[in-house]
Amino acid sequence: MNLGGPIRRRRMSLTPMIDVVFLLLIFFMLAARFGLEGSIELTAGRSGAEYRGPPRLVEVFPDALSLNGVPMTAEQLAASLADLTVQADDTIVLRMRDGADVQRMTDVMEQLNADGFGSLVLVE
Repeated sequence: MNLGGPIRRRRMSLTPMIDVVFLLLIFFMLAARFGLEGSIELTAGRSGAEYRGPPRLVEVFPDALSLNGVPMTAEQLAASLADLTVQADDTIVLRMRDGADVQRMTDVMEQLNADGFGSLVLVE
């Protein structure tokens, strides 16, 4: 019912939109990951380095390990590799097998590094 006066339009409020923008900003700030939780140093290769000594092929399965085709536990692996290496920087070859995921390979690499084996090579 207009009694002859001008029609006044309501201005749209920007407050709800600003609230949503700030909520999204807070959500993305809290959901973002800052920094790395952990890392393993990988190198592209060593120039002039040659493989020496007996074979040391560690195959990583989803729930098992094998050294040169012989199944073993992680504790047995460290002891067996110590027998096959002469120096701490002797190369150990790692291969993922039968559905092993990257996390499993990372866990094995971290364990080998903790056991003192630092020269690891990944093969396909």
